[in-house]
Amino acid sequence: MVDTVVRPIQDADVAGAAAALMEVHATDGYPVEGVAQPEAWITPPEVVQAWVGEVDHKIVGHVAVMRAQGEKAVTLWRRQIGEDETHIGVLARLFVVQSARKNAVGESLMRAAMDYAKVHGLHLVLDVMDKDTSAIRLYERLGWHFIGEATHQYGAGQQIPAKCYVWPAS
Repeated sequence: MVDTVVRPIQDADVAGAAAALMEVHATDGYPVEGVAQPEAWITPPEVVQAWVGEVDHKIVGHVAVMRAQGEKAVTLWRRQIGEDETHIGVLARLFVVQSARKNAVGESLMRAAMDYAKVHGLHLVLDVMDKDTSAIRLYERLGWHFIGEATHQYGAGQQIPAKCYVWPAS
């Protein structure tokens, strides 16, 4: 039987999370930025809370709730509810290595973030690149609602189409 754990990230976990991120980037092309400095990408100052997923004591995934920083999903949600950004969290930096996906690590990470949002009175939003169809299926299966289209900007003028979602239970 596989031992799967989701728990808040600790400083000692960052190197393992960075290694998992690089594995995901190699297999899925996610993320499109941040791989030059994976540890910094996982631990930016905007993180409010983050979690890691482990399978058999090896870090295989990560997710974070971050403060809003002008994301299109935040703008779309603010237009719909008329609320300031202090009660909006951005679900971000979700990744799970391919070999661990059959263990529902992504869903467990999402549920940890959603539980956190509920306890702290946050509306969670996210954007996801159109190409990440597995992630889109997970979000929709967990009850997230599509709220609009966006263009994810990265690098030196590069862009990719994205979809924006909100978790209505928050």
